[in-house]
Amino acid sequence: MENTTWWRSAVVYQVYIRSFADGDGDGLGDVAGIRARLPHIAGLGVDAVWINPWYPSPMADAGYDVSDYRDVEPRFGTLAEAEALIAEAHGHGLRVLLDIVPNHTSDEHEWFQEALAAGPGSPARERYLFRPGRGDDGELPPNDWRSMFGGPAWTRATDPDGTPGEWYLHLFDTKQPDVNWEHPDVRADFLQTLRFWFDRGVDGFRIDVANSLIKQPGLPDIGDLVYPPPQVEVDGELVRAPYTPHPHWDRDEVHEVYREWRELADSYDPPRVFVAEAWVDHPDRLSRYVRRDELHTAFNFNYLVTPWRGPEMRKSISETIAEHAAVGAPPTWVLSNHDVSRHPSRYARVDQTAPTRHLDPRDTGVDHALGLRRARAAALLTLALPGGAYVYQGEELGLPEVEDLPEDVLQDPTWERSGRTERGRDGCRVPIPWSGDTPPYGFGPGSTTWLPQPADWGPLTVEAQAGDPSSVLELYRAALRLRREHPALGDGTLRFRDDFDADVVAFDREPGFTCVVNMGPNAVRVPAGEVLLSSIDLPDDGTLPSDAAVWLSR
Repeated sequence: MENTTWWRSAVVYQVYIRSFADGDGDGLGDVAGIRARLPHIAGLGVDAVWINPWYPSPMADAGYDVSDYRDVEPRFGTLAEAEALIAEAHGHGLRVLLDIVPNHTSDEHEWFQEALAAGPGSPARERYLFRPGRGDDGELPPNDWRSMFGGPAWTRATDPDGTPGEWYLHLFDTKQPDVNWEHPDVRADFLQTLRFWFDRGVDGFRIDVANSLIKQPGLPDIGDLVYPPPQVEVDGELVRAPYTPHPHWDRDEVHEVYREWRELADSYDPPRVFVAEAWVDHPDRLSRYVRRDELHTAFNFNYLVTPWRGPEMRKSISETIAEHAAVGAPPTWVLSNHDVSRHPSRYARVDQTAPTRHLDPRDTGVDHALGLRRARAAALLTLALPGGAYVYQGEELGLPEVEDLPEDVLQDPTWERSGRTERGRDGCRVPIPWSGDTPPYGFGPGSTTWLPQPADWGPLTVEAQAGDPSSVLELYRAALRLRREHPALGDGTLRFRDDFDADVVAFDREPGFTCVVNMGPNAVRVPAGEVLLSSIDLPDDGTLPSDAAVWLSR
């Protein structure tokens, strides 16, 4: 019988298609590359694969500017190849999740081209958010909203007669105009896209910026409203400021969209599933996305940005579990993805007093050996927690952030839109190494990669780590195998232990499983039980050293 609740415990492997494997030698990852490397993914012991956008796109934002949601970008392959990949993944026991981008399209999408040609006041423009400008001649943006990539969130269009005209909203790049989710055409077309891929065997979708679709009527200025709400100190403890509605983030009306999507997903046999990318700071706001009639899961970004400190980590875990339990949903844990700096490098920052998503390569106080040690421990913590988890490609190899990419190779739109002050996300998107001692490390049959790989990654390849019991790869394989075998792991509950100090995150899960993670400076005793797995070779004195984790059977 089909397991219709597989998603409650699933470990999903994220494939950033451009950087996973190249099948045709052009230096860009593609569908053929994924197909060739499916045995690696299946061999890790994960349950599913999530593939970043593979749709036709001008690639202004690495495929998140979609010009056609129901086809495959020719640089990545063909629709027939994509259908073959889905079938082959299923043959390996892997479910397939795709990425859907509902907040915006490419400016080369036929709808937007129609809107530009039709001019102000036309029905075609109602599918997007065109507005007249402010000022005497409409020369100022309609409001003060800012792009997530830097600069204003508005660009002025040129009217069909060649004169400056209305402005259109883009919360991201200029080439990513936001669509109007109040328009029935938009809602109907995205439902059609979901059906198109579900009918081809896709098991679900990751929803890009799921918290951004609905905008407040009138599009008022944001002013000094801060999002996410800042933390404030109360009685010596940092707590979140009260939630305040925002004009374009996490508006309550967005949940109407997802109720409709859930109804469609449930109409399939077996039901299809969704995971939300929703950067929502309050756990109770995040849990709204995973109510029983909405989405199935949502990435837990609060956990991702929590510093490597025991009290903060335990608080993040506790709040997440409590809020999800209140709506009957499983938490979903993630350490890295294609939008944030890789966690071995985040944890390499000796100062862990504040959460962070992006790193400054000019930072001092960086210890990469310490970062990798913490990352190994974090893997065991994450895979022991109740619910599901995501593994970002290369995470199983211990890849660090590439912080020294030459400026002339940077492609993230953040680099240019920030006036070349923010390097963007390219450092976590460098093609992963498969074999050999020099670039391109078996990435493909060609000699180049779309972003350069470090010259010292030879020891980090899949080939170099396979079979080495001390490697990060074999740690992940062992942890994922035990996670599948042990009845206490996956969906369920935990009970924190109170026999350690605040620097230690330790918990029991039933039946008979204990996880201990030492984030403090001093070694702690290992509780009684059989050691199943540890992030380092444990000393013979019965202790767990600093920045290490252990799994025990009681």
